[in-house]
Amino acid sequence: MNPQEQKAFFEKQGYLIVADLLSPEEITACQTEIQRLHKLAAELEAKGERGHFQREPYAKDAIQGADLPVLRKAENTRQYSEVFRQLSEHPKLITVVQNLIGTDLLLFRSTLMFKPAFYGSAHGIHQDSAYWPIDPPTLVTVSIALNDATPENGCFKILPKSHKWGLQNWGRIARDQDESLTDRDDLDLSGQTDVPLSAGSALFFHSLLAHGSGPNQTPNSRNTALYAYFSPHVRYTPRGGQPADKTYPVVAGLDGRKELTLIAEKAQ
Repeated sequence: MNPQEQKAFFEKQGYLIVADLLSPEEITACQTEIQRLHKLAAELEAKGERGHFQREPYAKDAIQGADLPVLRKAENTRQYSEVFRQLSEHPKLITVVQNLIGTDLLLFRSTLMFKPAFYGSAHGIHQDSAYWPIDPPTLVTVSIALNDATPENGCFKILPKSHKWGLQNWGRIARDQDESLTDRDDLDLSGQTDVPLSAGSALFFHSLLAHGSGPNQTPNSRNTALYAYFSPHVRYTPRGGQPADKTYPVVAGLDGRKELTLIAEKAQ
């Protein structure tokens, strides 16, 4: 698809798949960095710290490999990983997002999902914007497969066109292996579809698109780099306990600025 077709498809369906966003060499670099970060998480745990790393909630104190913790995710990766900082600004990625929501881009989220072998928990169906303090809820999340994503290892499940439902309430996201992906009796999942991706390919989706993922029941981890982007032309709407202002990295546009602070209206 050309850029115009990509944007039209995204606006209608709420998602877009871009094949081969990363080269084999870039995928290898990411996997090498994941090994380093996993060791970093183990070192932090040995000091009684967790940092930005979160264990799989249903793996308890299980370990894998050379005494490494079973991790669910790592947040704010661009702060301590040059590899994943550069990936957040990858030219191919930024070009697609700019086509979808505009040339000026702030980075809302920089995350690495580990989806560990056997222990990788299911992620309940939800809309990202139900948990994010940005209005209007028009962010774009990019999920980059760092190895092949399949239904067996818990690839994304999406509900096309659900970004037109409006903002709704959802339950827990992290769910045990055999749990249902939703507790809602009113949710029609008949249109739910799996999104398998080859390593290096990416799923772009609207922050109102309902999505989730199944558990990883295979002997190999499924690693995913997640980034969420948004236009600076929004309102910051913090909820209970959140700060009255928040500074976000600028990844494109805004005359080369490095960051931008958004302030809640009542705090201005």
